Amino acid sequence: MKSNQKKPPTIKDVAEKAGVSVGTVSRVLAKEVAVKAALRERVNQAMAELDYRVNIAARALRTNQIDVIGLILPDITNPFFSQLAKSIELQAVKRDHSVMLASSQGDSVIERSHVRAFLDRSVRGIVVIAATDNDFSESQSDVPIVSLDRRLGRYPLIATDHERGAALIADHLYGLGHRHIAYIAGPQDTEVGRLRKAGFVNRIKHLSAKGERVKLRIHHGKFDYGSGEQIARKLLKTTAGTQITAIAAASDQLAIGALRVARDLGLQVPADISITGFDDIDLAALVVPRLTTIRQQTDLLAECAMDMVFGSINKSRIKTIEGELVVRDSTAEARQ
Repeated sequence: MKSNQKKPPTIKDVAEKAGVSVGTVSRVLAKEVAVKAALRERVNQAMAELDYRVNIAARALRTNQIDVIGLILPDITNPFFSQLAKSIELQAVKRDHSVMLASSQGDSVIERSHVRAFLDRSVRGIVVIAATDNDFSESQSDVPIVSLDRRLGRYPLIATDHERGAALIADHLYGLGHRHIAYIAGPQDTEVGRLRKAGFVNRIKHLSAKGERVKLRIHHGKFDYGSGEQIARKLLKTTAGTQITAIAAASDQLAIGALRVARDLGLQVPADISITGFDDIDLAALVVPRLTTIRQQTDLLAECAMDMVFGSINKSRIKTIEGELVVRDSTAEARQ
C-alpha cells in the first residue's frame, strides 16, 4: 500500500525550480560570496516556495562538520558567564550557527571531557571559558579552539584587560580620598584572579609612593556572592575593619555580597563605606545603591571570539579589550 505522505523536497528539486545546477544550490547553502546576487535570489525564492529545509545530518556527512559552536562555561549560574553566553549565541546566529552549551562546574577534568565530546561531534569551533589554569591541548584537532575571558592552555585568548581595569578602580577610589581600603581578591588559581589583584595592588603601591600612603588589606575568596558576604562580615566586625572607608571587590558578585553585609550592619553605602565591583553584570545596575564597577564589553568579546573561530582575525596569542569604569552610586568621597 502506497503512502500518501508527500516526500520533502530535495536539493535537486530546488535546482530544477530555480533553473540552476545542484552545485549552484550547494554554493548558496554554503553562503559562498562568489555566487551572483541574481542566482542567490532565485535559489532562495525556490527554497521558500518549496518549503525546503536543509538536511543537517546529510550536510554533516558531506562536510564532516556540523553548524554548531561548542561553548564551555565553568559555572552556568554565574551571571557574567550567562551574559557572555548570550552574546556568543547572538554572534553564532549571525553566522547561521547554533550553540551547544556545557558546564565544567569548575572542574578541569570535566572541562577536558566536554572538549573531547565536542570534537567527536565535529562542531565548527569550540569556545572555552576555562575552569582553572591548565596546559590542556588537543594537538591533533583541526577544529578551532578559542579561550575566552580565562586562558585555556596555549590556545588563543580573547579577554578584557583585567589588570588595567583593576587599576582604574584603584585610581577612582584614591581620587575620592580613600586611604584605608580592603581588597577582596578572586581565586588565585585563575589568571583572571591574579591579574585583577596585581592590577589593583600595584596601582595602589604606585599611588602611595607618589602621594599619601594607602593602608591596604587583602583578602581572598571565590568570585561568588557567598565569599563577598563572608569576608566582608568578618572584616567589618573587627576593630581594624571600622577604619576601612572602601572595599574593592574582584567581581560584582563579591561586591554585592559585601553590600548585603553593610546593610545588615547598619552601614550606609557610600556615606560610611564605598564598595566597587568588576564585570558589570545586569544586577550591578539594579541593586541599591547601584554598583560602581568595571564593564566588560561582552558583545565585543563574543564577536572577537567568533571572528577567531571563523578565521576572520589572526589567531594571535592574546587579544585584550579595554574595560570601562562605570561610576554609579556605591562610591563617594571618603568619610573624614
